[in-house]
Amino acid sequence: MFRIGHGYDVHRLGEGRRLILGGVDIPHDTGLIGHSDADVLAHAVMDSMLGALALGDIGQHFPDTADEYLGADSMKLMERVVQLCSERGYRVGNIDATVIAQAPKLMPHIPQMRENIARVCGCDVSQVNVKATTEEKLGFTGEKLGISAHSVALMISKSD
Repeated sequence: MFRIGHGYDVHRLGEGRRLILGGVDIPHDTGLIGHSDADVLAHAVMDSMLGALALGDIGQHFPDTADEYLGADSMKLMERVVQLCSERGYRVGNIDATVIAQAPKLMPHIPQMRENIARVCGCDVSQVNVKATTEEKLGFTGEKLGISAHSVALMISKSD
């Protein structure tokens, strides 16, 4: 049995924060603001996996009102999402994600993002795709006010 889910996340950029995407700490003059490490790529991926199995979203599982998630490593949270999916009999078939950011250039970091996500999801790196694009200086991402990400996950029953 196959299940497909979509995830989306966005965070504002600000001074004094690290820019972490797909578990990669990327040198940049601003970082993403959020309760956790604000890794929009990891958040979108988690939401796509949860969505595929009708398990809500990361806000339900890791509320931003809970002190235990303050500054949390999103890749650790992803481990818990993978565990939830596994407990329901599903594994990752593949993940396709897109990060929308005017800056910085993300291409050099994409291989490590893919490896990080694949490792946490317990799948081969060939099952994880990450793309990056700009919005040609349009909108909040184009104006460098924030970064967003979309993800689609195909979850496969472990019995298949």
